[in-house]
Amino acid sequence: MNAPDHQTVLINLDDRSYPIAIGAALFDDPLTYAELPGASSALIVTNSTVAPLYAQRLQAALQGKYPNLHTLTLPDGEAFKTWQTLNLIFDALLQHGCDRKTVLFALGGGVVGDMTGFAAASYMRGVPFVQVPTTLLAQVDSSVGGKTGINHPLGKNMIGAFYQPLMVVCDLATLQTLPQRELSAGLAEVIKYGPIADLSFLAWIEDHIDALMARDAKALAHAVKRSCEIKASVVAQDEREAGLRAILNFGHTFGHAIEAGLGYGQWLHGEAVGCGMVMAAHLSQRLGLVDAAFVQRLTVLIQKAGLPVTGPRLSEADNAGRYLELMRVDKKAEGGAIRFVVIDGAARAAVRSAPDALVREVIDLCCT
Repeated sequence: MNAPDHQTVLINLDDRSYPIAIGAALFDDPLTYAELPGASSALIVTNSTVAPLYAQRLQAALQGKYPNLHTLTLPDGEAFKTWQTLNLIFDALLQHGCDRKTVLFALGGGVVGDMTGFAAASYMRGVPFVQVPTTLLAQVDSSVGGKTGINHPLGKNMIGAFYQPLMVVCDLATLQTLPQRELSAGLAEVIKYGPIADLSFLAWIEDHIDALMARDAKALAHAVKRSCEIKASVVAQDEREAGLRAILNFGHTFGHAIEAGLGYGQWLHGEAVGCGMVMAAHLSQRLGLVDAAFVQRLTVLIQKAGLPVTGPRLSEADNAGRYLELMRVDKKAEGGAIRFVVIDGAARAAVRSAPDALVREVIDLCCT
């Protein structure tokens, strides 16, 4: 843990503070977990894609600490982020007689992390859990900050809880096994941090996008660390999204509509967010907050990251109307009014409403 190539970012939340460990050869090293509380039992929750790659290695690292160690393998994909799949975690916990001290380990991407965290928040009204994210998207976003939950057919992540992990273990070596499409999806969440918080980081991403796409270890290490630093700063100021934290949803209002409208899993979350950022940038321009050059700059970068920049049609009859309908089922909506994260000048984001007519223009422009 103290090797020079291992770094730590702290999420500062008083008695709920925890470290994000970033480096290579971390997740299967028993020393990584040395400071976790002891317990008689632990449950590793993973999925059918990740389990063959990493489950046995995590089991070996944890075996000495938890005498009764169990592993649950869930089906893989956003389509399984449901009550039915969540209940499989509760079934396993109850079948193995797990108690209040049982530690859950979320080994996988954002879906596994969100569901395991929600199960931990709910089981016996709260048991400890650890995030071991194996995708870029999960390492830079979903594993950090304590948002847990599942999807509903009418809206993404609408059922859940804020519940912080004991620690996050970002093993950069796991990124080398990611399919290219998953890597690109993760880059969407990396890119978003530039416009909302750090234009110098945005410039760095532009300069290093080829290296990131080629999985250069040094570039990925910096991207993960800086992304986590920005998110840690925002979460420390607004843990439960009462205000500032909403800026982390740049691109997500449009993106969630795409995911729900197409059916969960048709587009990856990061693909929908990448396209959503393009749409949100166009909306920012129409609100007079940024110029056309900024919209073009962001669009080019998102395209270079291998992400879609043109939205899908969700309805042949009234495409924009369907988007608006879906976006009204959003956690930022207030009294039925859609609230968008827009870019308001250099490295500053804001949550604003916009006239439906203006939003329709953006959707018509950005969708095929």
